[in-house]
Amino acid sequence: MAKKLIDLVGITKSYGDKVILDDMNLFMNENRFLTLLGPSGCGKTTTLRIIGGFETPDRGKVIFDGKDITNMPPNERNLNTVFQKYALFTHMNIEENIAFGLKIKNKSKSYIKDKIKYALKLVNLDGFEKRMPDSLSGGQQQRIAIARAIVNEPRVLLLDEPLGALDLKMRQDMQYELIRLKNELGITFIYVTHDQEEALTMSDTIVVMNQGYIQQIGTPEDIYNEPQNAFVADFIGESNIIASTMVQDRVVNILGTKFECVDEGFGTNKPVDVVIRPEDLVITEKDKGIINGRVISAIFKGVHYEMEIDACGFTFLVHSTVMAEPGKEVGLWVDPFNIQIMNKPESEDEKVLVEE
Repeated sequence: MAKKLIDLVGITKSYGDKVILDDMNLFMNENRFLTLLGPSGCGKTTTLRIIGGFETPDRGKVIFDGKDITNMPPNERNLNTVFQKYALFTHMNIEENIAFGLKIKNKSKSYIKDKIKYALKLVNLDGFEKRMPDSLSGGQQQRIAIARAIVNEPRVLLLDEPLGALDLKMRQDMQYELIRLKNELGITFIYVTHDQEEALTMSDTIVVMNQGYIQQIGTPEDIYNEPQNAFVADFIGESNIIASTMVQDRVVNILGTKFECVDEGFGTNKPVDVVIRPEDLVITEKDKGIINGRVISAIFKGVHYEMEIDACGFTFLVHSTVMAEPGKEVGLWVDPFNIQIMNKPESEDEKVLVEE
């Protein structure tokens, strides 16, 4: 059974009149890759900074391995932070950058030398000891920042959008490097990003946040395939979200047509939201699907065609390896297992508070 390592209890944080986190409760297990995911201003970076000790909550506690560390300074916490802007000392070579924290801790020269060699090997930069930071690429500088953090043997590595300044190919390469590092080091990674694909690629657990509240926690598969509300469904990947009516268990009325589904317990003739992913819609000949529509547009995206199909006044987004020409009348079919039913919120401001 996984061991609870960090517990955020009733965390509230405001800047002036703006509430950033509102009574947040979240626990994080040991040896996990947990990602805080959400749009700008949702509170994810503030959460990370509170865990790291760079911010103090207005209310609530930060519990680390059973100990209250809410007011403990960052340098006394058994964790390290890697920022987007690397924060390398430009006047020091790579060896000196990595050794900086160890020298503050009065470690021996032989210990420091061994640790530098170990860290550089881990990040695949053996032999870079004498190089200067400005001679390295962005990806190499980020690896050095990670090496500098891991030589201190933290139990938790905090990463605040560390790949945001890298180009797409370098960012993808670094994602796999971070997964490898996490598996080799056996420590907890807490990662902040607004990039949904990045979160889905790297995480064991994703915490989706919006406006200071946790919207959903789960595995990447859970978050993508079983969104708990319209915000999560819309933010994670692309979705068709349709206001519908749950006729009875396993039957939902979508745009005036009854669709079979697998969900139960929503009641009879209750308003719901239906989520159907674009890749789960199948284009058929007219009258051979569940509902008919007309193709509005078709764009080649490399691995699939992206089409907009109007059906009963709703524009469906469809991803398919087969293109239907604009203007063509088609049928649409979807497997009952790929229809996700969600309760409609009581108000636009309704929030979902959950724990891992």
